[in-house]
Amino acid sequence: MYSSPTHSNGYHHHHDDQHQLQQQQQLGERRLGMSQRERVRRGSRSRSRDLRDGHGHGASGAGFRVSDHNTNTKLQQQQQHSQRPPTDFDMAYFHSYAHVGIHEEMIKDRVRTDTYRAAIMQHQNSIAGKVVVDVGCGTGILSIFCAQAGAKRVYAVDASDIAVQANEVVKANNLSDTVIVLHGRVEDVEIDEEVDVIISEWMGYMLLYESMLGSVITARDRWLKPGGLILPSNATLYMAPVTHTDRYSESIDFWRNVYGIDMSAMLPLAKQCAFEEPSVETITGENVLTWPHVVKHVDCYSISIHELESVTTRYKFKSMMRAPLHGFAFWFDVEFSGAAESPTNNHEPSLLVDNNIMDGNQRKKRSNPNEALVLSTAPEDPPTHWQQTLIYFYDPIEVEQDQLIEGSITLSQSKENARFMNIHLEYSSGGRSFVKESVMR
Repeated sequence: MYSSPTHSNGYHHHHDDQHQLQQQQQLGERRLGMSQRERVRRGSRSRSRDLRDGHGHGASGAGFRVSDHNTNTKLQQQQQHSQRPPTDFDMAYFHSYAHVGIHEEMIKDRVRTDTYRAAIMQHQNSIAGKVVVDVGCGTGILSIFCAQAGAKRVYAVDASDIAVQANEVVKANNLSDTVIVLHGRVEDVEIDEEVDVIISEWMGYMLLYESMLGSVITARDRWLKPGGLILPSNATLYMAPVTHTDRYSESIDFWRNVYGIDMSAMLPLAKQCAFEEPSVETITGENVLTWPHVVKHVDCYSISIHELESVTTRYKFKSMMRAPLHGFAFWFDVEFSGAAESPTNNHEPSLLVDNNIMDGNQRKKRSNPNEALVLSTAPEDPPTHWQQTLIYFYDPIEVEQDQLIEGSITLSQSKENARFMNIHLEYSSGGRSFVKESVMR
């Protein structure tokens, strides 16, 4: 998600492949050691989760299945199971997840890690004595939680070289007989049995960034038994208009008077650099002007990979107050419910209440009659490392109370690199209409 602004009209041109590869390779380092202000950046949480080439890099050890098959067999497996061979972008992406700092940040996110552990224990009856696959296991912590919950066997799959360390962690905890680390892409590794449970921490910024959900879908279609459990079971991406005067002032108005010097000539460039691409930062409920709108509801039991290629929704909000509208915020929640509790007949947010598109009046929380655990990244909830994703306008729009804000948004996988996300935003209010295009990279 590192940005390289080059122009001011809000439209992105294609960058050369080498530049994108450098961006991807620098992903991990750019997220480490940054101040909070620097993290208003494009700090990417790109995942090693979606898995790599399956060549062992010399690693060995009990249960560490790498290069178990000869080259011809491996090629046949790739042709049979891979939706596509790993690209150079994939390899750079996986490489970024070999950096320990990314895993440290995720594990130290107590909201994230504690919720996953609680979900595993809540579903212990479905895990104990059963076979589990952890898609994108990273350091192996979720696999170990599943083993502690009594899993018969856990396949911990990761394409990044962090799998080498995960295997050592498993051995150090005397779990090599239970947890089997597979170093490779989920499309390529072999598991010679059906599994009862899939667990994965696949969510990227703005939920769908990084396209890792596709690997969970692949694992589901390859190995999950009918009636098996997927954790989390469903997810919902929300958007809402926001006002954020302090942020705008810090980045833009600062240039109007610099040590008594009028530097307003810097404003166009400042707006371009600050607001051209999506920004990952933390806001509060006070910044949000309306109830949120559901951009996409994901049912992990039934969603297809094709559905992820492009997501479009129309929205209509009514501002709750008079304020400058600076842009839109996006956040998500995921729910850890059982297979029987998850909707299976459609992909609409059927569990939502107060689903009034005309007023943007959708409740922030889905009805939760089964008391399923929810991991939320909403502005009013405890902060997580996902924070919120904001798309800022170059210039704010002054809106009155009850003024309509309407338009559409399309999120689509980049043709250059499927892990990047193209964002096409149309918005209008007060008789003025705008279009903004950006790329989350």
